[in-house]
Amino acid sequence: MRLHEYQAKQVFADAGVPTPASTLAETVDEAVDAAEDIGYPVAIKAQVHVGGRGKAGGIKLVEDKEEAREAADSILGMDLKGFHVSKVLVEEAVDFVNELYVGVTMDRGEGRPVAMVSTKGGVDIESVAEETPEAIAREHIDPAFGMHPFQARKVVYEAGVDREVANDVARVLTTLYELWDDRDGSDVEVNPLMITGDGDVVAADAVMNIDGDALFRQPELQAMGEEAEEGDELEQKADEYGFDYVRLSGNVGIIGNGAGLVMTTLDLVDYYGGEPANFLDVGGGAKADRIANALDMVFSDDNVDSVVFNIFGGITRGDEVANGINQALEQFDVIPKPVTVRLAGTNAEEGMEILNEDLVTVEHTLEDAVQRAVQHAEEEEEE
Repeated sequence: MRLHEYQAKQVFADAGVPTPASTLAETVDEAVDAAEDIGYPVAIKAQVHVGGRGKAGGIKLVEDKEEAREAADSILGMDLKGFHVSKVLVEEAVDFVNELYVGVTMDRGEGRPVAMVSTKGGVDIESVAEETPEAIAREHIDPAFGMHPFQARKVVYEAGVDREVANDVARVLTTLYELWDDRDGSDVEVNPLMITGDGDVVAADAVMNIDGDALFRQPELQAMGEEAEEGDELEQKADEYGFDYVRLSGNVGIIGNGAGLVMTTLDLVDYYGGEPANFLDVGGGAKADRIANALDMVFSDDNVDSVVFNIFGGITRGDEVANGINQALEQFDVIPKPVTVRLAGTNAEEGMEILNEDLVTVEHTLEDAVQRAVQHAEEEEEE
């Protein structure tokens, strides 16, 4: 479960992490009033579960009432990478001289949480990790003992943080680890953690993701999740249908039964030069209504140019899946995007014969199916 920035900042502030003065607004007038109360300059920030808000026009720094009204009017109601913006955070602007990144997550390779600090804050930390991994200092934590003070100082110093603020940054990092541990976090980070000209340390952003399986232990955070209207419309629809779904930025829609199968398909789409548009696991069963719901979701994504089904019949039989796909597609007057199907496992050959090849492209191997779907997507883009 993901918290919005304003919610994460509330949690951080309650724990003692310095944050700028801010007010949540849902209308232009509320945003202007909040800016007047806080005092200019202020930042007006879209509250959606997506990164890169600034580059996409979802964060604006304003100097007066007229600019505040114009910014709030342009951000509220906008579509930001597929997310509808219904709230903005009006926040005191921070006069900074440096930006840092601090965060805590689980290093699954090591099987331990890891604290990270970088002096390259304010930018996409994933890009930093890929392009200049040496710019991120890391310290693994033994969860049985928690983060020792010397570990926080060690990783801060290794990152090259100025000694004048190193202890304050270490305290913020220690607090983030305590929140990660106490609140069943999966990811907790501040990017950027700003250093002001006076040497103050201020969390200008806040990310806090919670392990969904532990929400029963976190009723306060669970209530925030309900308030947050988790995810975009498609992710909400996935919850209604009972699908595991993650929206991505590509144009090849992926439908499969089983997380491993879907991940394999996603990786192959990337391998063959395509870009996955989603992760969609329909789970057990593939009756017509369930397949229709999956297609409705994928076809509803404007980014999708083609769809690939990767279904393995275990308990689910290939002939049942084929009938479900036929019946689902027959409900459409016009198939919105080309669909490629690969079946394997129980009654797969029977399923292949049942599939209506006027509605779908049938391939006998996963590699062929993925390559055909990527080709369809490229052809759709060219039209």
